[in-house]
Amino acid sequence: MSDEKIYVELVYALPAEQVLLKSEVPKGTTIAEAVKLSGILAKFPEIDLGKNKFGIFGKLSKADTVLREKDRVEIYRPLIADPKEIRRKRAEEGKVMKKGGGDL
Repeated sequence: MSDEKIYVELVYALPAEQVLLKSEVPKGTTIAEAVKLSGILAKFPEIDLGKNKFGIFGKLSKADTVLREKDRVEIYRPLIADPKEIRRKRAEEGKVMKKGGGDL
């Protein structure tokens, strides 16, 4: 990394709280390094650099992606419920209701 600095933003959202941190990091910093440098891990210890996914302006990115000036790093949380599983359950319930409704 060089002595030259770039400005980036890090965002992390919980259901009741959203955090946006503006950070100055050395040019050549990766997403994982920027997360560590930002201090956000101290406030949110549930963030796991090995498990959480990251994005830059909504585009999924790997933790070793080198950041550019004014990049917005998004730290994604795991989904509370899998959308595919919810749709599957709704479909099953709908089929059960149709079968049961015709027997009356």
